[in-house]
Amino acid sequence: MTLFLGTHQNKLDAKGRVSIPALFRARLKACGESNGTQRTDGAEPVGAPMVLRPSHQFPCIEVWTERDFANLSAQVAVLDRFSPERRDLATALFSDAYQIETDKEGRIVLPEDLVVHAGLDKEVTFMGAGDTFEIWEPARCARRREEARAASREQGFTLRGAVPS
Repeated sequence: MTLFLGTHQNKLDAKGRVSIPALFRARLKACGESNGTQRTDGAEPVGAPMVLRPSHQFPCIEVWTERDFANLSAQVAVLDRFSPERRDLATALFSDAYQIETDKEGRIVLPEDLVVHAGLDKEVTFMGAGDTFEIWEPARCARRREEARAASREQGFTLRGAVPS
């Protein structure tokens, strides 16, 4: 399982390019290689493949491995094809998603609508979220991290059962 851990800062340039943190980039690339991910145009992959989408819960960009996004898609596919739940969920998850990969320098170009959704300017924060990571405006990210810690403390969130060894 690919885990994205930690919080990292980087700069967003005037062209909307940002470097993915090296640790995240390595995990994305390893995940793509272990899946045998190949480009449909027959070319060798330049960098780490991923899927970006606007979070429908927070003002940030979610970044998924292709494998985990395909698993998410499979969960939607089991719903009745013509049900309002499936249509709404599919629209929310897939209509604003982008399949991209890094360039040779480990950069991606963030689509303008995602930049606007997340309120990004010159600085961005990459926040690990386990099997995904998120791209935030730094002050919003700091607030979200504190809110999550406070909610976990106040509500006594815990994991049930033993941790596998």
